[in-house]
Amino acid sequence: MEILNVFLQTLQDAELLLLILVASIFGMLVGAIPGLTISAAMAITLPLTYYIDPLFAIALLYVMGKAGRYGGSIAAILFNTPGTTASTITQLDGYPLAQKGQAEKALKVSALSSVAGDLFGDLVLLLCIGFLTSVALRLGPPELFSIYLTTFTVLALVVDKHPINSIVCVTLGMLVSTIGLDPISGQERLTFGINELANGINLIPLMIGIFVISEVLIQVESVNVQIAATKKARQLVNRRNNRLTRKDIKQCAMPICSGSLIGSIIGLLPGVGSAVAAYLSYSFSKSRSSKPHSWGKGQLAGVASAESANNAVSGPSMIPLLTLGIPGSTMGTVLLSALLIHGSDFGPAFLVSSQDFFLQVFICGVIGILCYGAIGYFISPYIAKFTASTPKVIIYPAIFITCLVSVYSLSGSSFDVLIMLLAGVSGWLMKKAQLSPPIFIIAFILTKGAEESFLQTQLLSESSIDVILDRPIALSFIGLSIVIVLIRCFIFLTHRRSHHETDSL
Repeated sequence: MEILNVFLQTLQDAELLLLILVASIFGMLVGAIPGLTISAAMAITLPLTYYIDPLFAIALLYVMGKAGRYGGSIAAILFNTPGTTASTITQLDGYPLAQKGQAEKALKVSALSSVAGDLFGDLVLLLCIGFLTSVALRLGPPELFSIYLTTFTVLALVVDKHPINSIVCVTLGMLVSTIGLDPISGQERLTFGINELANGINLIPLMIGIFVISEVLIQVESVNVQIAATKKARQLVNRRNNRLTRKDIKQCAMPICSGSLIGSIIGLLPGVGSAVAAYLSYSFSKSRSSKPHSWGKGQLAGVASAESANNAVSGPSMIPLLTLGIPGSTMGTVLLSALLIHGSDFGPAFLVSSQDFFLQVFICGVIGILCYGAIGYFISPYIAKFTASTPKVIIYPAIFITCLVSVYSLSGSSFDVLIMLLAGVSGWLMKKAQLSPPIFIIAFILTKGAEESFLQTQLLSESSIDVILDRPIALSFIGLSIVIVLIRCFIFLTHRRSHHETDSL
């Protein structure tokens, strides 16, 4: 009954509804522009949220993230350039469909699948957050530290297909996060005598540099490729063989259902993200298909399975973020930053102290899903034409100037601008070296909470491990971390042995 009252109140707030509509359109547009990620757009928008109401700020970023996930499929299908990491899986069948002249049909399936997965994920969020909050309220420092440890293990060994690269990113993120004052002794760590580093690295300039400036540098390098891709995309959009039939919908029904379920489960796991969900869903639906050989050559079911899982992650990923303060994706890191900026409660007591706020954000998310779904289904080809005709030589310089102004306006600090620029160059180099900036940022954010819970655990146990051995939940998560390490080592040794056998032949 309470959620119905909140829904009716939201419908009566014209300003909030307008904000949701604008966030939906803007998120889709950003996701549809080749090379410009929704994470980067959210990072740019983050400083603006300093000056608006907390509900409006979180709703703006939350809806942008949801719409951007779908918008990424537009770029993947039409330009063969995924707007998000998860859209890489959509690209496998979406772009071949566009080449066959069925771009609009692929976009419609993507919109329907995204809406179905997103709504299912939000339903999981609503049903599960109360129970998991009650569990989180019983967690002490040892349990929290073990959860952080498991999250770091997943980041390092599961999220990226190259574990060495992700281990490097996690290590770098942890090192950069420890810059500043030691929480116990108060002595400076890794400041190298630079006074401005005594308070640590500011998250916002670091995030804008890593996500946005690095992307600008990457796109400046590939501008000629983009021009060729956008010209071809205009031709693909103009073709007409795109009526969505009942047979098409029936073909996509099971992949949407399985993708929604898989995406929701993955969303509950901190640090895993939508790319893993899309890949697992695609692989599962392909294995269940009667024509698996046709996948990757233009299957609507392939688009449906990837997009439903990709978007189903959105709602459940808010649970570890709100109950434990652990972001499950780069979009989650931006939302966490916004919560920190506005002093909003998050953690085990979140639902107790901020239930109305949660319900309002939830309703805004549902309305945002319906908005981007309707817009995507009916006018996504026109959005594609608009993005295809947008001159990249104007977009990226404008983004660069916006970043400079946004970061400087936060505190009037030229040092923050320098941090942003250095982070941008570092992010560019990381991408060149096939390292993952999102993993770096998530590790950076998690390190402070992990260090705090570790120090509290030490105080409770007087530097003994007995306190962990006496806590079943903590012991279970540490055991899970060990299992993940053993499985990854087994996979590595198996692959190495198979390579040796191949070479000997």
